[in-house]
Amino acid sequence: MTNTNQTFRIAVLPGDGIGLEVMAEGVKVLRAVEAKLNGMQFELQEFSVGADEYLKSGDPLPPATFEAIKAYDAILLGAMGLPDVRWPNGVEMTPQIDLRERLDLYCGLRPVKLYHAQDTPLKKYGAGEIDLLIVRESTEGLFSSRRNKIPAGAEVATDTMKITRHTSDRLFRAAFQQARQRRGLVTLVDKANVLPSMAYFRGVFDEISREFPDVRTEKVYVDAAALYLVQRPHRFDVIVTENMFGDILSDLTGGLVGGMGVAPSADIGDKYAVFQPSHGSAPDIAGQGIANPIATILSVAMMLDWLDQEETKRGAAMIQRAVELVFRAPANRTRDLNGLLSTRQMGDLIAERITGVS
Repeated sequence: MTNTNQTFRIAVLPGDGIGLEVMAEGVKVLRAVEAKLNGMQFELQEFSVGADEYLKSGDPLPPATFEAIKAYDAILLGAMGLPDVRWPNGVEMTPQIDLRERLDLYCGLRPVKLYHAQDTPLKKYGAGEIDLLIVRESTEGLFSSRRNKIPAGAEVATDTMKITRHTSDRLFRAAFQQARQRRGLVTLVDKANVLPSMAYFRGVFDEISREFPDVRTEKVYVDAAALYLVQRPHRFDVIVTENMFGDILSDLTGGLVGGMGVAPSADIGDKYAVFQPSHGSAPDIAGQGIANPIATILSVAMMLDWLDQEETKRGAAMIQRAVELVFRAPANRTRDLNGLLSTRQMGDLIAERITGVS
């Protein structure tokens, strides 16, 4: 992403539940970074999208809103959906998935990093020893059946896994490019021993891997990957996988480093990108001021890195460094990490550290 101007326009979608609270802290940190950058500014515009918007207008992602946000340089999202607000077929409203599909955001990035040994259930690991990236296909796979309608009284319900050559090509190239910036290893996670669609997926991976002879590869079945991620997560660098598998493994790996409150994400296409915490709207704690904003704050850092200017990349590094500094003190934790800090207090700590980060 390039922009010759010094102003970036960001569409802000706080969403539902704790999304509003964590977004406020993400914006706070973005403004702290903005004050440190040389001439770089961020013009923010908030839009209403999600279950609450459906209750107001009858559409969780109004057409006018969708068209409007396409004009922005990036989209920053809080959390969407409420368990009690559902479509007639019983599934929850997921406008965040609609955005991925309609904007062709095929490359889901889910970085997983351990900042302090006290935050992992795997107590033998210290800060930085768990540091991996899941590259999740975000537009097809098993999720492609989500709009299927099951007839009343049906005796069978079937979902189909969709794997296309076009999307797989792009996904694998993105994964190899990420590995080149990291430790040079890509692990394909699939179920090619059972599913023909996964065997096809693996075949495309093998073809694309030949374009990147400098990057090492390995292939692991998804059930074995779940085992190895618990036994030896430090060995993984970049994991690339199908949509549903990526959804599941992202939560597993988030649990290895403290939970979804520290799990940022990005869904990136060739033209658009959405940045959001990996967690949901958590309506059970909404309004209490105890949600962890770190995942949102780190998603802001991912957005700044993707904007791909020297100053925005410097801003991304500022945020990463500030989070590392804050987490060095064991007491600097929100409730989900057995601490006492409020959402706002955690945001304040990160913003304050930005001032001292070069």
